[in-house]
Amino acid sequence: MNNTSSPVLAPSRELEVFPNPQARDYSIHIEIPEFTCLCPKTGQPDFAELALVYVPDRQCIELKSLKQYIWWYRDQGAFHEAVSNQILDDLVAATAPRYMRLSAEFNVRGGIYTRVVVEHRAPGWQSPPAVELP
Repeated sequence: MNNTSSPVLAPSRELEVFPNPQARDYSIHIEIPEFTCLCPKTGQPDFAELALVYVPDRQCIELKSLKQYIWWYRDQGAFHEAVSNQILDDLVAATAPRYMRLSAEFNVRGGIYTRVVVEHRAPGWQSPPAVELP
């Protein structure tokens, strides 16, 4: 019988980072298809798909801690606009990226879909020009 157990995951506001392994500009794309929070008016669950794209500077987000951080919102009441901005603010505070965009696409509620897109750009950072290939 194996008595070793894996650590139990739990919701957490803590975001862990690790050193960026590269100095060049490159993008990291993370999709989170099962985000949930509560409507602050009705207490009913709101469901969304989050898409995170960022160009790291010195730190990258550790994915297990991101999962626990997103999980923390499950029982929190928040308007779509507020929760989208709060997530971006927390991720920027943890990683200080060159660029970060969070797109939150909420499922229909009362016949209305909501998509909130928030961005951060480090002072002086400019996206390299796109390369067009034949």
